[in-house]
Amino acid sequence: MREWARENVPALTAAASVVSLALVFGAVGGVIPSSLLPRASDAALAAIPHLNAAISATAIGTILLGWRAISRENVRRHRAFMLASFALFSAFLAGYLYRLILVGTATFPGPETVYTYLYLPFLAIHILFAIVCLPFVFYALLLGATRPYAELYHTRHAQVGSIAAVLWLVSFAMGIGVYVMLYHAF
Repeated sequence: MREWARENVPALTAAASVVSLALVFGAVGGVIPSSLLPRASDAALAAIPHLNAAISATAIGTILLGWRAISRENVRRHRAFMLASFALFSAFLAGYLYRLILVGTATFPGPETVYTYLYLPFLAIHILFAIVCLPFVFYALLLGATRPYAELYHTRHAQVGSIAAVLWLVSFAMGIGVYVMLYHAF
């Protein structure tokens, strides 16, 4: 299985990216029926955005620590931090999709001018970064998971991983900015 995955990293990257985006757009578009999921209490649903902001902040930390570890050639720590980052991303996505399917999108509580000229452009850029980073993240992770460390030097893992890390960091940081605008600034 590992050998098959090793030979098919681009196809697996594409499949993982498409499935992830299909889930998000399906949830946003209301294609996934809420009746498929058990409903948590209103308090639990209300807590998800706050938990996701904490997850995002933690993911920023693990990405930066992973970057630092590899710059110091500590491969074991780098791998652990990158896997932790991916686990945090997965937890974030699960909570986000669960709440989105059951509750829908959050309504911006601030003034219309702020909504139009700050929130919407900021949200659009955040969404763009979140979409664009997915294939880079999956590709870097799949390369790292299917090859021994010494072989990674002969792949695009470092270049793609650097792009993935930057896009991921910006996406998580902007996600926290969206959270602040929705739940604290207004």
